[in-house]
Amino acid sequence: MSLRDDQLATLKAAGKDFDYYNIANLDGIDHLPYSLKVLVENLVRNIDGANITDEHVKTLLDWDPNAEPSHEIQFTPSRVIMQDFTGVPCIVDLATMRDAVKDLGGDPEVINPQVQSDMVIDHSVQIDKYGIADAVQQNMDIEYQRNGERYQFLRWGQQAFKNFRVVPPGTGIIHQVNIEYLAKVVMSKAEANGNALAYLDSCVGTDSHTTTENGLGVLGWGVGGIEAEAAMLGQPISMLVPRVVGFKLTGSIPEGVTATDVVLTITDMLRKHGVVGKFVEFYGEGIASVPLANRATIGNMGPEFGSTCGIFPIDNVTLDYLRLTGRSEEQVALVEAYAKANKLWGDASDPDYVEPQYSEYEELDLGTVVPSIAGPKRPQDRILLSEAKEMFEKTAPAYETEKTVKDPVAVSTDFRGDFDIENGDVAIASITSCTNTSNPSVMIAAGLIARNAHAKGLKPKPWVKTSLAPGSQVVADYLKAAGLQDDLDALGYQLVGFGCATCIGNSGPLLPEISEAINANDLTVTAVLSGNRNFEGRISPDVKMNYLASPPLVIAYALAGTMDFDFETQPLGTDADGNDVYLKDIWPTNSEVAAVVDGTVSREMFLKDYASVFDGDHRWKGLDVPEGELFAWNDKSTYVRKQTFFDGMKATPDPVADIHGARVLALLGDSVTTDHISPAGAFKASGPAGKYLTERGVEPKNFNSYGSRRGNHEIMVRGTFGNIRLRNQLLASVGEEVTHGGFTYDFLAKKPTTIFEASRDYIDNKVPLVVLAGKEYGTGSSRDWAAKGTVMLGVKAVITESFERIHRSNLIGMGVLPLQFPAGESYESLGLNGTETYDIAGVEKLNEGVTPKTVHVTATHEDGSKTEFDAVVRIDTPGEADYYRNGGILQYVLRNLMK
Repeated sequence: MSLRDDQLATLKAAGKDFDYYNIANLDGIDHLPYSLKVLVENLVRNIDGANITDEHVKTLLDWDPNAEPSHEIQFTPSRVIMQDFTGVPCIVDLATMRDAVKDLGGDPEVINPQVQSDMVIDHSVQIDKYGIADAVQQNMDIEYQRNGERYQFLRWGQQAFKNFRVVPPGTGIIHQVNIEYLAKVVMSKAEANGNALAYLDSCVGTDSHTTTENGLGVLGWGVGGIEAEAAMLGQPISMLVPRVVGFKLTGSIPEGVTATDVVLTITDMLRKHGVVGKFVEFYGEGIASVPLANRATIGNMGPEFGSTCGIFPIDNVTLDYLRLTGRSEEQVALVEAYAKANKLWGDASDPDYVEPQYSEYEELDLGTVVPSIAGPKRPQDRILLSEAKEMFEKTAPAYETEKTVKDPVAVSTDFRGDFDIENGDVAIASITSCTNTSNPSVMIAAGLIARNAHAKGLKPKPWVKTSLAPGSQVVADYLKAAGLQDDLDALGYQLVGFGCATCIGNSGPLLPEISEAINANDLTVTAVLSGNRNFEGRISPDVKMNYLASPPLVIAYALAGTMDFDFETQPLGTDADGNDVYLKDIWPTNSEVAAVVDGTVSREMFLKDYASVFDGDHRWKGLDVPEGELFAWNDKSTYVRKQTFFDGMKATPDPVADIHGARVLALLGDSVTTDHISPAGAFKASGPAGKYLTERGVEPKNFNSYGSRRGNHEIMVRGTFGNIRLRNQLLASVGEEVTHGGFTYDFLAKKPTTIFEASRDYIDNKVPLVVLAGKEYGTGSSRDWAAKGTVMLGVKAVITESFERIHRSNLIGMGVLPLQFPAGESYESLGLNGTETYDIAGVEKLNEGVTPKTVHVTATHEDGSKTEFDAVVRIDTPGEADYYRNGGILQYVLRNLMK
């Protein structure tokens, strides 16, 4: 008998009996953090005697808060959730795997999601039309024209694969649909014995901000598309039991402060504390006063503070939110009964409450939070609003060049009239999805700012592209019910779509006249958005500096028209009587916001909007959908192509080999993001991807974005390392100008060229490649193509000072070796500049079932001298070693399924 059998018990909830795995009586459970109790239940339920044993459970129960992570466990998520940018390549891979199984003589239908897998199509809407009454309908029409091939493919997947559902375009964003509808908190399923099993909801997703669900008490985080596919196919996620940071919240938010200000403050604190690879858990009596929407906003920013998750326990706030969002009373009763029976109830005022032990501690008095923004290129770079003007003036010169015109530039447009633009002007002010639009308090605050500004006769400046892209149709409902949408419309904040929009780089084109003036005069213009990502080159190719702000502050900056602005001392304009109007004159009080929220946001709205969530509109229903278990690939498609990863794959893998004679493809600095490695936004006709499409008759106006074309590996490999802000220092090492973008030096052809063209030359000549970089390599989105593109360029190893979690695991998942310089060393300190050739010895130990702690790297300089060092192997678990030996996680899974 195993613990799995011993702990099976019966739970009564809402008049029904459920089977469940009781962890409340296990020795050591009381003082574990909530998040680790979730992992205990997950392990007990999935004990199989091989991958997961009683010993793994005991190790977790014996968790030492002060220990460094060393114990490996297997986490088996209950669900997988995807957005379409990373979801389309996932389904392309599954469809390709079906073909590969058939080629190897197996049954293609063995390839099916083994757990509930949902895709929310939310990343494809682009803001082409704005500031007009029917912008949302026009943008959706354009979305379907651009993405018809992708959507047909997803409709095929919806009917070809079991356990796979698709939420059609125009519904909302992945995270809001997840917390408002898909997440169960406690799940149940029928068993073979006729009983129903109740078990904890847990969910990984192909978007970094899957952590939004942590606000509901659902454990999960963003993974690369590669890991997500493996989880869909029933593979547990290999992980080390983490350190857990306990974050105590006290006090309450003061006047004039929003949930966005809170989350930017927490992000700043935790980045300074250092939480990469750790769990963060919020606790204490203070969390009872933190509304669920604020919890979700905080959880959403987990990737920005760098932790794996940022979770709240289940309590009455959770139950109230489940009721509000239309969950049944039976489901709410099940969640409450289960949480209390399994010691997962997080009400610190409960007499039975036991405060968990944590590895590290942080504390924030919410009453000390002040209005803040973050930027101009990282979400953790918080700026006090009171110091924003001063900080902008200090930062802006770094973005100017000798070509930058300092004087105002005249612009004449049909849409917005004539005006001057200059450095610092806000070109984009977007209330966009993700961090904030799950939160009625900040959305209502934005509406009230609009109402007050409209009443005073204020308008955004004509050069500002204004847009409102909520994360859920419910937001549109309550803004309309409160009468606030009319005021937003009056300020140019008409609905433009329900999707990620600006935050993912789909801000759409600026007016051509504005874009031309910016580029001809090398102006440093800015964007202000209510999202969570503001990395360089992400928001718009015309905008150099991007700032995160709450929705009401987004409107305030639209009214100001420039980042070079002090809201305390400078008026936003004048009213009808000629009186100066300041931000404080139009900012609503907390009680005004709360009154509108309480009076408009209702359960009935959620029930109505989610009643037919999987049905889609006439556009979705009208798609022509292919049938059959295998997808009928179209060789002429520029969106969806059969992948090449399984071409020539054998039933057993070849041994892994040491690396000899490798050349450096890119020499990069610190904080290189997955946006730098695999951009998601627009691309130009002059680049390799643009040329590929042009050669196939696609006009530049129909290029769409890299993100939307992730189902076509030919586009994606041409865009890898193609971000317009990438700086490959290898060019400087050979005496060439460092041209921003995807350029390198080809040592075979002895000339500068594009990274893609150089990679083809190296591959043709069988020369392996490496990438050298600094700290925090792979920060940002869980972008599978950042790893897929890397391997398709012929890169065998990436050597850095440190990696961000998701990208490191994705590299292994594609068979690329992640290595770190010795502690305290860098390529600069070792005297390396990328002109060397590299030999990496010791990799072959993996063939013996041993993962070496280090491998020996020999860098041979052009004069024949050598620099040698031992690089740390960042294959952290035995499971990852299996993936690497197989050439990648998908090959490993496919071979196992074939067995």
